[in-house]
Amino acid sequence: MPGIRIVTDSACDLSDQLVEEHGVIVVPLTIRFGSEEFEDRRQLSPDEFWDRCRGKGALPETAAPAPGAFQAAFQQAADEGAAGVLCLTISSKVSATYGSARTAAGSFEGIPVTVVDTLSLTMGQGLLVIAAAEEAAAGAGLEELVTATEDRMARTRIYGVIGGLEHLQRGGRIGGARALLGSLLNIKPVIQLKDGEVAEESKQRTRARALAYLLDKVRADAAAAPLERIAVADGACDDFPEVLAGLADIPTEHPLVPVDLGPVVGTHAGPNTVGVCYIVPARTPSSAGAGGSAG
Repeated sequence: MPGIRIVTDSACDLSDQLVEEHGVIVVPLTIRFGSEEFEDRRQLSPDEFWDRCRGKGALPETAAPAPGAFQAAFQQAADEGAAGVLCLTISSKVSATYGSARTAAGSFEGIPVTVVDTLSLTMGQGLLVIAAAEEAAAGAGLEELVTATEDRMARTRIYGVIGGLEHLQRGGRIGGARALLGSLLNIKPVIQLKDGEVAEESKQRTRARALAYLLDKVRADAAAAPLERIAVADGACDDFPEVLAGLADIPTEHPLVPVDLGPVVGTHAGPNTVGVCYIVPARTPSSAGAGGSAG
């Protein structure tokens, strides 16, 4: 594939169809259940992951890819004719993946490679990847893609409603949401990704109120102008159809993208999680100072 190729990691939660459609190369993280290890989405699908989470075994853990895995991805892009690579990784504040990619890029020879820490995850990261891949396919150069991606990072919002905080707490990824622990039994937390870390956004008394609050946040950001992009991730939620229905009338420049929440983020969020990820339009009041920025 000529031009610039986009490489990312499996925390982006892009479906196989989206990966193929946009010509993206995905480097998998590793998921561990006790002594068993699986390459995310290559050896363990989201459905298989959630089935395991419903069991009584050990909670899952994640591990970042080795630099060699990224070097292999960069080499694949070069072998397929790419003039350069833009590598977009999960937030460095929740994973060592960015450091691994940087190490790989530093010793890679052949074509230019730029690694960008998206300060994002799940489809916040995924939407940045899709946008970059579309612009690369249209002929954008490496520097142009980096500039456009960094602009979108500042406009990316990620909100989620989770079933509980056990996975976040035990996985060490709870960040600014730690204050929720003491009153977990009495609330349904709404979390956000803020400056690349998981943080508390709101405390609601019921899940229905939490979801309504989340949808209201999205509608408020779309009030002045259509959102640039939006996606919603399903982490084994019984009420996911209702969430989709609630998002159906929100104006966007690109169609809503529903995906399965994958093992990387699912390991830390746990089952019954729903995440809404979107990019607010440029140069509007919503794009300046709104809560939940991923960067």
